[in-house]
Amino acid sequence: MAYLVEINQVQPQIIAAIRLRATIPELPTVIPPACGEVWQFVRSAGIPNPGRNIAVYLDMVMNIEVGVEVGQHFSGTDRIICSSTPGGLTATTVHIGPYNRLGEAYDAVHKWCADNKREIAGPAWEVYGHWTDDPAKLQTDVFCLLKA
Repeated sequence: MAYLVEINQVQPQIIAAIRLRATIPELPTVIPPACGEVWQFVRSAGIPNPGRNIAVYLDMVMNIEVGVEVGQHFSGTDRIICSSTPGGLTATTVHIGPYNRLGEAYDAVHKWCADNKREIAGPAWEVYGHWTDDPAKLQTDVFCLLKA
């Protein structure tokens, strides 16, 4: 797949999330149930207008926050926290296809950054589009925070 990488200034997005640590091979077995748990919390807490599922990769150790976009701050629990995506200048691309090929999107962003003398600052995140049973049609927006 050919990736178009763009530079965007983004604002932080409030999220309801579970913070955890996982290896890359564990992600397919960790992210979906964590999103489901956060959705149960959002519904039971009556948080209005929840949005898309998100995974925020806080560091290279794979400390991550997995959850759901929300429109307002809330009081969490021992497990579900009120957090946000980073804000700032990002290199962004859209991945269309199965989640197990998301690495290709990150490779494209990293190559674009190297070619354009841009340095990644640390956190990266994925915003998952609406679910479809056809993996070839899944859309995931990939964001990498850049150094100013």
